[in-house]
Amino acid sequence: MNLNFFLKSILTGSFIFLFVQSNAQEQLSLEQAVQIALQNNYDIKLNAVSLDIRKTNVSQGLSAMYPVVTGNFNTNNTIQNTSQTLSSGQLQERDGAKNSSLSYGPVLNWRVFDGFEMFARYDQLKELQKLEESNLRQTIQQTLVNVISNYYDLVQQQQQISALNTALEISRIRLKNSQSRYQIGKAAKLEVLAASVDLNSDTTNLLRQKDQYRNTKTILNELLARDVNIDFTVADTIIISNNLILDELQKNAATLNPNLQAAVINQRIAELNLKQVRANRYPDINLNTGYNFSNSTSELGFARESRGRGLNYGVSASINIFSGFLQKKNEKVAGLEIDNSRLLYEKANLSINAQLVSLYQTYLTNIELVKLEKQNQDVAKQNLDITLEKFRLGTVVPLEFREAQRNYINSNARYTNAQYLAKLAEITLKQIAGTLSLQ
Repeated sequence: MNLNFFLKSILTGSFIFLFVQSNAQEQLSLEQAVQIALQNNYDIKLNAVSLDIRKTNVSQGLSAMYPVVTGNFNTNNTIQNTSQTLSSGQLQERDGAKNSSLSYGPVLNWRVFDGFEMFARYDQLKELQKLEESNLRQTIQQTLVNVISNYYDLVQQQQQISALNTALEISRIRLKNSQSRYQIGKAAKLEVLAASVDLNSDTTNLLRQKDQYRNTKTILNELLARDVNIDFTVADTIIISNNLILDELQKNAATLNPNLQAAVINQRIAELNLKQVRANRYPDINLNTGYNFSNSTSELGFARESRGRGLNYGVSASINIFSGFLQKKNEKVAGLEIDNSRLLYEKANLSINAQLVSLYQTYLTNIELVKLEKQNQDVAKQNLDITLEKFRLGTVVPLEFREAQRNYINSNARYTNAQYLAKLAEITLKQIAGTLSLQ
């Protein structure tokens, strides 16, 4: 039999095996995985609830600008031993004298001026909502990174399993051939033992790779927040974008990166906090009005019963004159918080640019490594084809055959790993730039 044809048959058989196996399992595309994660992932759900809370707080902050209307009800009853001396000198005494008072009615209070603190607080609540929206985007981006990286990790592991299956089939043929040669006296027992050891080694490598493959599936199922026992298969290729440009990534990061957006929002929040602190230098002015009903009785006194009803209204104002220099201290602290938020923004901006420059170089290196490892894989396959032909003719020693086989396995592993690392660098660059998508 032509061994080149034999090797192609093994490769075809491996792919047919994977195809049949995949048809018995769920076919999970990357788009499906991302959609499931966006719907089910617990981190995204938790951040979404936090965002709803912030939105509710904004509406509550708006209500602070409106008047407050309350309904008041007060009643008081006393039983006392009372002694009164009137202006005429007459003495009145009563044991167990009962007195009662009752008042009720609506009261309106409206703070019409507080040094513009209410407006600054309302704007701050809106900025806090924006901050939570930025946190949600960051969580979504990180979830996308985790899902896509685990998905492509499964792709490259699937490719390695295919290569290991091929190597295992070759080792089985080698052992069978060595046993036949030993039986007719053309090979030593040592050759059979070496072939058996190599077969066991290849079997072990395949089992370990399959175990890692199953564990990675469990991790991805957990990210998708679904039953971790669901079995599935993934795509068989890794598509790498090789057209990323550093300048464009930096421009996108300046406006889209969630960390930078959060730093800008935190700076705005600090500035609004200073406005609220400074508002304490201005007077608080309140308008109040109400309609009151009252009734009181007394068993001893000039009036045994009194009733009343009517409108009351007024204005109250207060201003902080001296607070032991607390106002000055609070303003200084608020100003320092603004300076701190600016420094944090500058630090985040520098860190993000440094990450982009460093990771972009890694990305370019991995792109070149993919090309190089592809060439190495082709050379290793040609070498294995030639070695198989020599093995059929009996002109190659087992050690040389095993070396060719090992080189083929290693070249496949390096090639798939280079593809995965290049894709990982691409994903991370897009995440930092805030432009991560499904491709």
